[in-house]
Amino acid sequence: MTNERMKPGQCPRQSATFASEAATVPVARQIVREACAQWGMDQDAAETGMLLISEIVTNAVRHGHSHSVRVIAEQPRPDRLRVAVVDKSRRMPELHIVGPDAMGGRGLLLVDALSDRWGTDLLPWGKRVWAEIAIKAGDP
Repeated sequence: MTNERMKPGQCPRQSATFASEAATVPVARQIVREACAQWGMDQDAAETGMLLISEIVTNAVRHGHSHSVRVIAEQPRPDRLRVAVVDKSRRMPELHIVGPDAMGGRGLLLVDALSDRWGTDLLPWGKRVWAEIAIKAGDP
């Protein structure tokens, strides 16, 4: 995992690359938990961030058809938390409405409901799926 050095004007960021497999989900949650604690974010922000990264990583593992994923937690502004997953697939995520008996397919619905905004950035060699939430400073 990298805890990247900040240049003037750059935001705090942690990231790491893992195999694209289900075992990456709890590791991604831990990265977000540790980043939120290090940056003094409250428990609600950490929990929401961990849920968002879980859903985005799971989606990348199931549908990204990539050998690896890069997990990112960053604070682009003092009042924002952004979590993201980068994979080498250019296949775009799709938000689906599923029936009450469906066993899965609700990941992006959760991301949409829990985040203030989310999206996908196409990259020359893949994509980055991200979600952002508003945060408040944790108690000192």
